[in-house]
Amino acid sequence: MKNQKKITLSVLLCFLLLVFLSLNSCSNVRQRANTVDNWETIQKKGKVIVGLDDSFVPMGFREKSGKLVGYDIDLARAVFKKYGIKVDFQTIDWSMKETELRNKTIDLIWNGYTKTSAREKNVAFSKTYLKNEQILVTKKASGIKNAAGMKDKILGVQSGSSGYQSYTDNPQVLKKYVHDTVQYDTFNNAFMDLNAGRIQGLLIDSVYANYYIKHQKNAKDYEKTPIGFPTEDFAVGMRKGDKTLRSKINGALQELYRDGTMKKISQKWFGVDNSVEIGK
Repeated sequence: MKNQKKITLSVLLCFLLLVFLSLNSCSNVRQRANTVDNWETIQKKGKVIVGLDDSFVPMGFREKSGKLVGYDIDLARAVFKKYGIKVDFQTIDWSMKETELRNKTIDLIWNGYTKTSAREKNVAFSKTYLKNEQILVTKKASGIKNAAGMKDKILGVQSGSSGYQSYTDNPQVLKKYVHDTVQYDTFNNAFMDLNAGRIQGLLIDSVYANYYIKHQKNAKDYEKTPIGFPTEDFAVGMRKGDKTLRSKINGALQELYRDGTMKKISQKWFGVDNSVEIGK
């Protein structure tokens, strides 16, 4: 019995030690992310790593050939071209984006990333470069034209998205009507389920919805409805310690706005100039 107690106590102590070491490691990682400025390291490597969801049209997505294209792809390359730095794009699990950033798997989150007060607790943001809003997309045949039309219906949302955050933070707008939600890794899968009738509505970024629907043969079959969620600011996310990187990105964005580059990129992907003036 004594030997069994000794073994149990040893196991418990080992477990507590592992928990302590794990918490200490996480604390150190977070501290480094909040204090270390990596600009010199990025300069020496001549490379910065951008994390993205590579199915988010038209911000960053893969064509059938596999080539990565999009508004944010063009803008990121234009920004770092000014500093002679190459941009590497890495596909990530969007629900884990802040963890990937903190762990230095990536240097930036740049893919229609919405600035929110909750995210600002863990991430530093660049100046806003584009405006967005969450809208409800339905099939016209369903007759759903507003939030109340989703009463007792099933709604699709993207996991870890600002849309899902808005949905939960503002239950009076849409959540109070919805019977249930289905979370998706990508909007492509969500649209497939909407088309198949497995969900009756989709809460989605307007920039994605407008581009996706515009390029469908049956574009007239969809209903796009703003339902009262606050407008959103797209910005570049980075570690809080990367103050120099933030300054460099903001400076380049200002120059790209003034010289018309942002306007050209916007017209290329949206057909209109949606650029936001970058203040000092």
